[in-house]
Amino acid sequence: MEKLYLAKGRFPPAFFDGAARRILYLQQGDGAIPWYTGGIIDPWNHIEAAMGLSILGHWDAARKAYGWLADNQLADGSWWGELGASAPIDQDKATFVLGAPAGDPPVRDSNFSAYIAVGVWHHYLVTADREFLSAMWPAVSAAMGFVLSLQSEHGDIRWAAWDSRDTDDALITGCSSIYKSLECATRIAMTLNKPCGEWRLARMRLGAALRRKPHRFDRTWPSKERFSMDWYYPVLSGVLREEAAFLRLAEKWNIFVEDGHGCRCVSDEPWITVAETSELVLALLASGQPLRAMELFSWVHKYRHESGAYWMGYQIVENVPWPEEMPAWTAGAVLLAADALCGVTAASRLFLDVLDEDAPQQAERLHHRHFFKHS
Repeated sequence: MEKLYLAKGRFPPAFFDGAARRILYLQQGDGAIPWYTGGIIDPWNHIEAAMGLSILGHWDAARKAYGWLADNQLADGSWWGELGASAPIDQDKATFVLGAPAGDPPVRDSNFSAYIAVGVWHHYLVTADREFLSAMWPAVSAAMGFVLSLQSEHGDIRWAAWDSRDTDDALITGCSSIYKSLECATRIAMTLNKPCGEWRLARMRLGAALRRKPHRFDRTWPSKERFSMDWYYPVLSGVLREEAAFLRLAEKWNIFVEDGHGCRCVSDEPWITVAETSELVLALLASGQPLRAMELFSWVHKYRHESGAYWMGYQIVENVPWPEEMPAWTAGAVLLAADALCGVTAASRLFLDVLDEDAPQQAERLHHRHFFKHS
């Protein structure tokens, strides 16, 4: 299929079932969801896949995925960045994708650890399952404690805690994602009547750093500006809104977006990735550009396998899928974009509605709006 246009109320029945089946096929008996068969497991991508399951009604499988997270959380509230074992996709090419040289020791990544709040809040929005939210609260609270232990006096948050060495540096993409995670953690806390003032303050300080302190990022390694995620994540996460968000996406649109294909992973490689394209759809919706979002998402279905799963990416010069993998998290990202466009679930606006940093009253209003929607 070359194109499929989706909009509010136009969710095609069964079209995305193959994407969910791919996630279910990869999910292990203990609930863990690896990238692909024999692949590693990392908390962030595991959660992205679990959100895809929630959207299409596989709630038991999603709860099992979150249960796996709770069972494997470390004492300090973090998770190992990678679990399981797999030969790299292609070690020479994979290092620029994965972001760390081969042979580096395992890390406890701040962004990976924070993302549980996004996944848990998403599942609650879909299901209105307060018992699930309460059961996951200790894991969310512990994870936020770990993340905030890495926040500097300048507001930025260190990208990881290493066992063998310390690196005091921050990533724009990672910190932007944490900004959204802190918002979702705050929403969870307010729903459960738990204190969250520290999280609101940390989010406010982090937002200020991302907007006004570019010198606090990429201080000890080469700039990550060639990565498309560094470009659109401040919009996707709600750090930049309205005109600032629109201008941010316009600035590098022609650098990262290949017309008729999708979003590049990095600016200097002819490699379109389905997950990045789907996330950019969410960023476009968040910045008030629904028609452009609809058009962009229409392109990704040419990378849909006959099974209904999606290739990780496509090399547009050689005209081949690369790598020849269909990751669970790619399917999750596609489903999140489809839900945001069509409004299928009560979580469809997860990345579109942003909690003001200095307005806890807004969180209360949004909580009540969600409560009455499900009453």
